Amino acid sequence: MKAEPGSTSVEVVAVRAGAREVRPETIVVEEPLELRLDDEPIAVTMRTPGHDVELAAGFLVTEGIVSDFRVVNSIAHCDETQNVVEIHTEPGASGVRRPEARHFFASSSCGICGKATLEALRTFATPLHADGVRVDAKLLEALPARLRAAQPLFHETGALHAAALFSADGALLCAREDVGRHNAVDKVVGWAALERRLPLAGTILLASGRLGFEIAQKALAAGIPVLAAISGPSSLAVELARENGMTLVAFLRGDAWNVYAGAERIQFS
Repeated sequence: MKAEPGSTSVEVVAVRAGAREVRPETIVVEEPLELRLDDEPIAVTMRTPGHDVELAAGFLVTEGIVSDFRVVNSIAHCDETQNVVEIHTEPGASGVRRPEARHFFASSSCGICGKATLEALRTFATPLHADGVRVDAKLLEALPARLRAAQPLFHETGALHAAALFSADGALLCAREDVGRHNAVDKVVGWAALERRLPLAGTILLASGRLGFEIAQKALAAGIPVLAAISGPSSLAVELARENGMTLVAFLRGDAWNVYAGAERIQFS
């Protein structure tokens, strides 16, 4: 069977009930990706190769590096390597916040390494109190199964996170996988940026793993009013959602789940 892009085969010793067998096993690929903004390195993230241009575009949006995506002239892989993406903006354009004399580094488990203060993360996003979207509770309960159906790499390797963007009526708009939770979200937001869909008013973002501050911040930066996760939230994610008029749902598993913020957006029959 042909491996999905982003996976590779390795030889392992499989132990089953004390018996050993040498056999091939499919595992997820993790490689560094360097992002360069107008020829200056600004970030390195550990990611699963695939949708790298979307990842770069989403990073620009969710980290507040560009306030208006229209100033981005091009995003493409470097000619010499697939592990570098080069971003070029309109010369002299306003609204481009170039990182200071330090670079972002994000491991596959962390989305905000290198940030000086939590306050800095809150300075470039618009609160979402005015977004009047309403979401049916039964629809929310159906979303995890729709996300699982859109995770080919997870089914092959069992080792990836995923994020999916849905419309308020449950239509799947975009789903992306990555070894990093934050990268999966950036790929989804990057898809929206490249499709000129930002801000993402009236939408739902579902994350496969833990819902930490960095995921909530990225959703807020993209204008997503409803954020859900199959796992639990952190205290800072809840605080950010409550401060900024977001709906936050976690432990979304079947008909048992918790609403931590913005319950007024959810319609119960």
